[in-house]
Amino acid sequence: MLERALAAGSLTPVFQPLVRLDTLEVVAHEGLSRCAFMPGNFSILDLLDLARMEGRLADIELHAARTICRTFATHPGDGRILVNLSAQAILHDASRPDEVLFALTGSGMDPARITIEVTERDVVESPARLAHALGYLRAHGMRIALDDFGNGHSSFEMWNEIHPDVVKIDRYLIHGLSRSAGRLAIVRALCQVAETLGTDLVAEGVEDPADLRLLRELGIPYAQGFLIGKPIAEPVSEASDEAQRILRMPSVTVPPRPRGPVTQRPTQVRHLLMEAPSVHPRQTNDEVMALFVVHPELHAVAVVKDGHPIGLINRRLVNERMAQPFARELLARKSCTALMNAAPLVCDEHRSLESLADVLRGEDQRYLSDGFIVTSDGQYRGLGTGEALVRRVSELRIDAARHANPLTFLPGNIPTTEHLERLLGGSERFVVVHVDLTDFKPFNDHYGYSRGDEMIRLLSSLLSEHVDPALDFVGHIGGDDFVVLFQSEDWAARCHCVIEAFNSRSPHLFDEVDIVRGGLRGKDRRGMPQFFPFTTVVMGAVQLSPPLPQRAQSIAAFAARAKRQAKRSNVGLHVLARVTPPLAAAAP
Repeated sequence: MLERALAAGSLTPVFQPLVRLDTLEVVAHEGLSRCAFMPGNFSILDLLDLARMEGRLADIELHAARTICRTFATHPGDGRILVNLSAQAILHDASRPDEVLFALTGSGMDPARITIEVTERDVVESPARLAHALGYLRAHGMRIALDDFGNGHSSFEMWNEIHPDVVKIDRYLIHGLSRSAGRLAIVRALCQVAETLGTDLVAEGVEDPADLRLLRELGIPYAQGFLIGKPIAEPVSEASDEAQRILRMPSVTVPPRPRGPVTQRPTQVRHLLMEAPSVHPRQTNDEVMALFVVHPELHAVAVVKDGHPIGLINRRLVNERMAQPFARELLARKSCTALMNAAPLVCDEHRSLESLADVLRGEDQRYLSDGFIVTSDGQYRGLGTGEALVRRVSELRIDAARHANPLTFLPGNIPTTEHLERLLGGSERFVVVHVDLTDFKPFNDHYGYSRGDEMIRLLSSLLSEHVDPALDFVGHIGGDDFVVLFQSEDWAARCHCVIEAFNSRSPHLFDEVDIVRGGLRGKDRRGMPQFFPFTTVVMGAVQLSPPLPQRAQSIAAFAARAKRQAKRSNVGLHVLARVTPPLAAAAP
């Protein structure tokens, strides 16, 4: 079967478009292969697995890549072609980079239009050697992409070692992104790392319209998937009609948020500690090699003198250096300090992880592969990995940005203001509604905080129930005050539904005697006896249309003013006239 697959005309190329999300422009295609002679239940991946078992993987991959580039070169246009190659195909023997270059450009294809997608279906034993081979191809004008990041064997070490121009985020993280706060946190973290390392991101496996819209909001520049275009025999010049319609929708997406409380998680370096042996400066490189054999799980070893760490030895770098000609004769008996990093990242075990956020933005990125040393009062404790540090710091930064109200678990002041600013940065009309309860303080004073919390949760659930979660944002800004940012056209009808539902259900939170009385007896703010009717909900709305104001604080002030007017007028909903930028500028 392998010989048949290697025959001329055996593999048929198909092309799937990549679109730039801000312009809707198709900028590239990924070249894939189909094999017509294989049985129906035997896929191209099965063919690659068979080739791997028989030691012919590089031959099959290069044959497929050659066919893809030859076909793509015959089509008009100046877009790029993305070709999948494994590390095994690139590193098959000493001359393999030359063979790869010839296979991809032999038909006249401009190497500047080729991007090599490094697939990682197997563990890459020597990322540095792979990086060297890719550097040869990059020097001839090709770009490098790291495929399937977030699944399989793709890692931050590979990202740091090969310095890809592009990283493709795996479908596992993209599919359902608009419904998963966990996936969203990871993708946002990847966006931060990509910005730090100067890498373009491509979202793979885009099939859901809500996911596509959120990707654009996140600022991810490129996307690929069945929603944008399926693999077909001819390259295309435009994304699918559905994708274009979705990307032209004017509304701002409402990102998913976690269900349940946001807890304060441990944020100290000691929680990333791995106990690991160390070596003394007097020990030789030969002894370090032996230590790595005994402890195959170690990515590095610390050099410690009198209990204090003075350096860090990277396992992979040692293996590479000692594999060079005459290296063992020259280095084996020398002090291990000859191969150590004398300026490693050293962190006290009680140091907060949040304080290490600046490390992500630093120029020295060796910690991604070296990891870091953990100490206690200057004494060596163990090691931590760079990947764990990046992941945890990124998660903490995401947590700090979403500040959920602990009672209702709705977004608090910070995320509410952030979403309002996103809306103001758009170009479409929307409505800000300030929601409040009448005579809530007397109710809370009379029945206690437990009953008051129950009433606030009732309002919270009704607001969440009557908004469109894809368009409308509900924030709990404190006490009995809520803000709803509407993009729904029928926002007024939704508000009236909430008012009617709350006003019919809130009396049931009063005691029977007060229900019969129609309210409760209490004291006003001056301490004077007063009768308070059943608690009701009031709303003040501000409608905004382009050109939009720029200050979120001004809009909040107008919404609060509209809410106060609703209370004074004893109406459920008071709508302020449409706000224009000059009026917003005059707000207090």
